[in-house]
Amino acid sequence: MPSHHSADVVVVGLGAMGSAALYQTARRGVRAIGIDRFEPPHDRGSSHGESRITRQAIGEGAAYVPFALLSHEIWRELEAETGRSLFEPAGGLILGRPSRATIHGQTDFVGNTIRAAERFGIAHEVLSPDEAGRRFPQLRLAGDETCYYEPGAGFLRPELCIQTQLDQAIARGATVHTGRTVHRITADAHGATVVTDSDTYLAGHVIVTAGAWAPQLLGDAFSKVLRVCQQTMYWFAPENGSDFAPGRFPIFIWRHGPGEDDHFYGFPVVGDGVKVATEQFAVTTTPDAPRSTSSSSEMDSDARQMHQIHVRQRLPGVSDRCLRSVTCLYTVTPDFGFIIDRHPDWERVLVASPCSGHGFKHSAAIGAALAEQVIDGRSRIDLTPFSLGRFS
Repeated sequence: MPSHHSADVVVVGLGAMGSAALYQTARRGVRAIGIDRFEPPHDRGSSHGESRITRQAIGEGAAYVPFALLSHEIWRELEAETGRSLFEPAGGLILGRPSRATIHGQTDFVGNTIRAAERFGIAHEVLSPDEAGRRFPQLRLAGDETCYYEPGAGFLRPELCIQTQLDQAIARGATVHTGRTVHRITADAHGATVVTDSDTYLAGHVIVTAGAWAPQLLGDAFSKVLRVCQQTMYWFAPENGSDFAPGRFPIFIWRHGPGEDDHFYGFPVVGDGVKVATEQFAVTTTPDAPRSTSSSSEMDSDARQMHQIHVRQRLPGVSDRCLRSVTCLYTVTPDFGFIIDRHPDWERVLVASPCSGHGFKHSAAIGAALAEQVIDGRSRIDLTPFSLGRFS
């Protein structure tokens, strides 16, 4: 027989954004319930794979910088409370050759990053290619790159970040219900209802942070502007692992040619090897579609292509021996920006799709902003740049 539950706030989806929102609502003394169809942290969505880049000067636009700055504060607070290592400030290098091609919708990604650092007083250096090469001899540069270095950038441990925020939310009275698939969300002037395959939830407000499942859950207003694209991350064996250890090798984002696909990003060795990836937005999928399955030879071919196109000429100390690969999902908007807004039909339903492949670094602060929005009616961070209405 279906059960009924009630709370002040129900959070639907407990990945990066949802775990943060549940933690932030619970720490403010609100009765909160979190729902997820899987057992977070899991590998079915967008918030897994050992590491995620974090940086403070944001090339996607100045509106994102307050999220990044506040998130770094929250990660450090959580580390102090729990003794867990969530954030590794390994340093970050953003490299760009002259090009009109875009990264996350921005044609001057490195220039935007430099301007954001200058505007917000973020510690950084602009290096010549020779200086960058001397500091990081693991890199082979062409010689015409603009090189931005941010010592406070680094990587987050996504699974541990999610688990920590869920643990902290539960410790403050929140309830987590996993293995429940949400079928319907409705709302009126008095409250909101969430119907799952086993239970019904009544709440004053609902926060929907469902990632790749948001388009099918929220109706036409969202499905018209959100696409889901599968991405693949690769781990290659370095010739000498100590050369690529945190502290000797930074996270990087590298625009190395004039084309839309001529960029990739990567990490120092965290576990298995040097993790690298690029992005594709041509092929879409659905979150419940089977993940790409290939024969061993096809997977080897994909890894070889990744190494030959992006890695071989630029990271000569990284071998072509692929240790593993993992897929994840991007939920993408037309302008590669976030959506953080009320549902157009339901005032009591707040939707967050901080997506398009650059959301995790902002997630802790977005959770705080979502909690403030439903509890206080406003967020300390301006959310107007992320309105759904900009696509009308």
